[in-house]
Amino acid sequence: MRNQFSGGRSPGSRKRPALLWLLLPYVAFLAVLPLVNRVTPTVLGLPFLFFWMLVATLLTPLSVGLARRADHKRGRS
Repeated sequence: MRNQFSGGRSPGSRKRPALLWLLLPYVAFLAVLPLVNRVTPTVLGLPFLFFWMLVATLLTPLSVGLARRADHKRGRS
């Protein structure tokens, strides 16, 4: 029995590439961590690792906002 939504696919199975923005915090915190695990260069008086965690923390709401905005625009059309 075929589903009548979107050519036989269920409504929840549509592709949503805007949600790839949500991978940015994961990559910034975990995948890049072995590369930035240094203390010697200081940025703004902070050890580099602490500065990187601060930047990654500020990137998280930005990436979530971008994902929400793009997904919301896609839902309107």
